[in-house]
Amino acid sequence: MSFKNNIKKIPGSILLYDFTLKILSFFGSFYTVFVFFKHYSKFKSLKGGERFKLNWSYKSAITFEKTVMTEFDRHYIYHTAWAARMLAETQPIKHIDISSSLYLSGICSAFINIEFYDFRPADLQLSNLKCASANLTNLHFASNSINSLSCMHTVEHIGLGRYGDAIDVNGDLKAISELIRVLAPNGNLFFVVPMGEPTIQFNAHRIYSKEQILTYFKGLKLEKFTLIGEQFSQGGLIDNPSKELLDSQKYGCGCFWFKKQ
Repeated sequence: MSFKNNIKKIPGSILLYDFTLKILSFFGSFYTVFVFFKHYSKFKSLKGGERFKLNWSYKSAITFEKTVMTEFDRHYIYHTAWAARMLAETQPIKHIDISSSLYLSGICSAFINIEFYDFRPADLQLSNLKCASANLTNLHFASNSINSLSCMHTVEHIGLGRYGDAIDVNGDLKAISELIRVLAPNGNLFFVVPMGEPTIQFNAHRIYSKEQILTYFKGLKLEKFTLIGEQFSQGGLIDNPSKELLDSQKYGCGCFWFKKQ
């Protein structure tokens, strides 16, 4: 069947919608370039610019940051802020992090001795910070040896191959088992994963229910649970969220503070 015959079968409304999007995209791009060139020309005409080299060949156009509010990733700003507050509250002598945000380890190493481990080790050189390699499904630490441990926004990726790790449908459960194994008695574990209806969005991540996580860590005591809602209207760090709010999440963020008895 010819392309011409196939195209006739596509509803006219869809073709018109697609055409309209392309036209809007074209004129939107044209307007963006126009505004950038206008600003460049105005800036170049002002006195005082001779302090720096300014030439069209040096341009580095950034045209998407003219927003009314400062935008940020709710999960990664709030869960690292939550973790920093947990460390401030528990005040460990040394803290070990497995593959969480490197920003957290880098900043908190200013006042806590931190060891950061990742499947892909980071070449970050700061005082009070050690970076090395570790396999979360087979950690090299002795059992019951770590008093302060975190693994945040990490386990949901294990076994999906996104970061070069082996494909393993139970990779997350193996990682959780290792976290429980190495945590010392009375030790603190700070654990973060996406919250919502249990789903795998291959190969990006898994999404868990609160009940799943509590089942997987049933040997530990939950000290605190905090939700980061997916909507800005839901606020920031929500301690002990209602079931209704929790059930409404499609891609929220659950922050768990567990302690080993």
